[in-house]
Amino acid sequence: MQRKWRRQRMAQFSKTMHLREGMRILDLGGTPEIWNFLESQLDVTLLNLPEETSRWETNIHRNFKFVDGDACFAEMFSDNSFDLVFSNSVIEHLSTEQQVDFARTVRRLAPSWWVQTPSINFPIEAHCNLPFWWRYPDAAKEWWIEHWRRQGDFFLMHQMQTTHALTRERMLSLFDNCEMIIETFLGLEKSCIAYRVSC
Repeated sequence: MQRKWRRQRMAQFSKTMHLREGMRILDLGGTPEIWNFLESQLDVTLLNLPEETSRWETNIHRNFKFVDGDACFAEMFSDNSFDLVFSNSVIEHLSTEQQVDFARTVRRLAPSWWVQTPSINFPIEAHCNLPFWWRYPDAAKEWWIEHWRRQGDFFLMHQMQTTHALTRERMLSLFDNCEMIIETFLGLEKSCIAYRVSC
């Protein structure tokens, strides 16, 4: 299902953002695989942490540019260095303070942008696959985090400790003057996308 949903999302992204050949796109915190859903020849730069970048450079099928850095600031790029900034399921992995910096960077680097995050209202939490995780009391969340630690699943433990899901209202406050797409599955809100298409 994840592959099907991503294919559908990228098709909508292409149509909504009026992609064109050679468009300069910065993917903040993303991976090369998602771009395989598009046939357009785009000029894609992926900015990520060094340990993430090193996993992909020798196993790709397109000509990507890889840049190591902090997606919350991207200080190596000047204002409007790109035609479009793209981000898929990244902003929820930042602290609430970092989310503000991240949103400011998105708006600074391009006149058009597309930022997606899983919905806090979807019944199954996208990262740990537990039902209604964001409605659990703190004690229940702490129990699960300790359970993952005891099981040696340190990736999931750390991920759920550092994930800060965003409401629709939070996205609107971070990306003022944006349009919004709400992805649904069986009538349930699955994902929230804040975007802007420059004139």
